[in-house]
Formats: sequence, C-alpha cells, structure tokens
Amino acid sequence: MSDDPKDVSTEDDHFDLESFDLPQLRKAVEDQDAQRVFELFDPLHPADIADILEQIGAEQRRALVHLYGTEFDGDILSELDENIRDEVVGYLRPEVLAEAVRDMDSDDVVDLLEDLDESQHDVILEALEEDERDAARQALSYPEYSAGRLMQREFVAVPEDWTVGQTIDLMRTADDLPDQFYHVFLVTPEHVPTGYVTLGRLLSSKRDTALADILEDSFRTFELDEEEGDVAYAFNQYHLISAPVVDADDRLVGVITIDDAMAVLDEEHEEDLLRMAGAGEGSLSDGVLETTWQRLPWLGVNLGTAIIASLVIAIFEATIETLVALAVLMPIIASMGGNAGTQSMAVAVRGLATRDLTGANVWRVIRRETFVGLLNGVIFAVVMGVVGYVWFGSMMLAGVIAAAMVINLVVAGLSGIGLPALLDRLGVDPALASGTFVTTVTDVVGFFAFLGLATMLLL
Repeated sequence: MSDDPKDVSTEDDHFDLESFDLPQLRKAVEDQDAQRVFELFDPLHPADIADILEQIGAEQRRALVHLYGTEFDGDILSELDENIRDEVVGYLRPEVLAEAVRDMDSDDVVDLLEDLDESQHDVILEALEEDERDAARQALSYPEYSAGRLMQREFVAVPEDWTVGQTIDLMRTADDLPDQFYHVFLVTPEHVPTGYVTLGRLLSSKRDTALADILEDSFRTFELDEEEGDVAYAFNQYHLISAPVVDADDRLVGVITIDDAMAVLDEEHEEDLLRMAGAGEGSLSDGVLETTWQRLPWLGVNLGTAIIASLVIAIFEATIETLVALAVLMPIIASMGGNAGTQSMAVAVRGLATRDLTGANVWRVIRRETFVGLLNGVIFAVVMGVVGYVWFGSMMLAGVIAAAMVINLVVAGLSGIGLPALLDRLGVDPALASGTFVTTVTDVVGFFAFLGLATMLLL
C-alpha cells in the first residue's frame, strides 16, 4: 500500500444537498428534459431524492414528479416527509403509484396508507396482491402507534427442530424471501416463535448443526397492541436488530426491524424538542397558517404566565420608582434563572424520555440539580455583586442582587427537574408543558426575591 496521501481513497461520493446542482435540476424541469433529470438522479439514494423533493417549491415538485414518471419508486415515497408525501401521491399517475407501492415493504405500505385520505386508499390497495391487501387492511385495524402498525410481514421462519443445512437449502430455493433480513426465526408447529438465529451464525456453522444449538440470547417478542415507543425503547436498551410480533395466541405474525424502531425514537425526540420550544409538531414543509395555528396556543399560555410575572413586579412599583437601578438589574435575574431552569429541564425531559430518570433516582437527581444551582448561584452572586457595586456604587444593592441570584438559581435547578418529573407522574407530557411552568416559576421567584429584598433592605 502506498504511503502517499494522494493515493488514499476517500468517501467523496456521499450526498450533500448544498453541493447538488439544484439549478441544473430546475433548468431540466423547465425544459422538460427528462433525460437530464434521470442523469442527475441516477447516482442518488432514494432518501437523497426525497430530500430534494422536500427542498423545492410545490409547482416545481409537481412538474418534477410528472417528468420523472415511471422511474419514481416506493423507496422515495417511504423517505418523504408525511405532508410532502401526501402531495406527491396526488401528483403520481395511478399506474405509477401502483407500481411504486408493489416495491414497498408491508410496513411502509401501512405507513403510507395511514397518512393518506380514504379516497386514495383504493388506488394503493388495488395495486397489491390479494393477500397483501388483506394484510394491509388488518394492520390498519390495529391501534395507532402500536407494534401491529410498525411490523412488516416479510420474514423467514423455520421449524424449531431444523438444522443449518435444511435452513440454507430452503433459503436457496425459496422465491419469496425478504429483500433484507438478519434473523431466521424458529417456530413450533403452532407457529409460536421460540428463538432466532443470525445469518452470521447460520453461515458459519456446519450443516448438521441444530438451529436450537446456535440461538441468540437477545430473543424477545412483542405483542400486537404494544406501544411503539416501548418497542423502540427495548430495541435501544437491549441492542436488538429485529424482533418478532405475536398475536393473542403467541403466534408469529410479523417482525419489527431496527430501522423502524430507530425511526420511532427519532420522531419522539424530534417531537420532544419541538414541544419544549412550543412549536407544536410542525415541519419545514408546513404552510404559514398551519404553522401559526400550531404555535398559537403556547404563545397564549406564555402571555398568561408573563402577565403573572408582571403582576409580581407591579406589587413593588413604588420600590422600582424609588430605585431605578432595580429596573436595570431585573432582566439579569430573570434571564439567569430562566436559562438555569432550561438547562435542568432539558436534562429531566431527556432522562424521562430515555427512562433513565425514574422514581428510584428522582430525588437524588433533584438534590444534585439543587446543589448545582446553589454552587452556580454563589459563583454568579459574587460576579453580580462586584458588577452591582462598580455600576451603582452601593454595597447594599450589590448584596441584594447577589442574594437574589443565589435564590433564583437554586429554585431554577429544583423546578427544572422537579416540575417535569411531577408532570410525568401526573400523566402530562413533560416536554409539552415544562418550559412554560419552569420559566414562570423562575421569573416569579426571581422578581419577588430581588424586589422583596430591595424593599426590605434599601428603603
């Protein structure tokens, strides 16, 4: 191997939307140059094509979908954002849509169907074989966000008393194997799964080896109505690659794979992030009115809590009129408390989402965050004490803002952890409501402590 760095190959062919020639694509669409569109899209993964469709405007998207024509496949549909996917499905000719759906895994078909209008269901279902159509209808009958909706029906299952040789022979001759799979499932005559074998162990074992002798320890099953969030947690916690789904009689009916489980985790984390910011569950593809409506409720709640904080300030109106310096320093107290509370709240919401924060350790974490708030409060109390003295020349005022800083940062740490944990215990999504409550607490306590101490000590 050459030591010359120039001879070392690098991965330069990964997709980067900023480096993709969007102007060329737009020009090809305007010129109705289908061949140029094919050339630009040919080296791209379906996920990359989906990203491009999400980036361009609606009119260009319509023209591009029509131009791309029969090359449009199901993998692109499965990668699209839900709102854009509904739009694109409406642009596709029925025969193109039908062909695209035939290439999709059963779980992707269900995911597509549950996001479409009832009027579009028939077009999708008619494109499927009868058994696939029945399976899709049955999957839609399961509860939303359940394992039954998440699973796919393509899997490999063999009798539990088979050997490696028998299994390999089956896979070589079968014409209906999944395109991709990692495990071979062992089942009883009643089709109850009892374990699984990885393809790696299967191919590295002798033909006369019993499958029961090379089973994996990570095997576990999920029920049809189990929450998909619980499924995704189990995949992440126990490092699962795939897992069987069973019905009420414990019979194998489907398989959940890691890509679908991780997609659920990503969606939940994204929802938590957006909810913490009060941005609803929107995406970049949402329209102005839809986005406005999603954000309006929590802006209204925030207005109400801001009024509460203002009422606290109004109580000390005479104090503020006497000491104008207080009006200058108040935003510092509120800002520091709000930021400290948000830091603790982020730790709490993440811990609740990953189930690391539980009833067993919540008090330990609350104590830790309270002491962190105390220590940070003392540090910044010294800083603000010096700033207050240098700025206004009053040792007493410096002491007041220092004391208020300590009080507010301690309360911020306590409320940042305690309020999300309490909301979770009450069955309220902590990501949805914590931000507003924590900000309100830190504002009210910060203003009350600062202005109250000022009233007692400076007047």
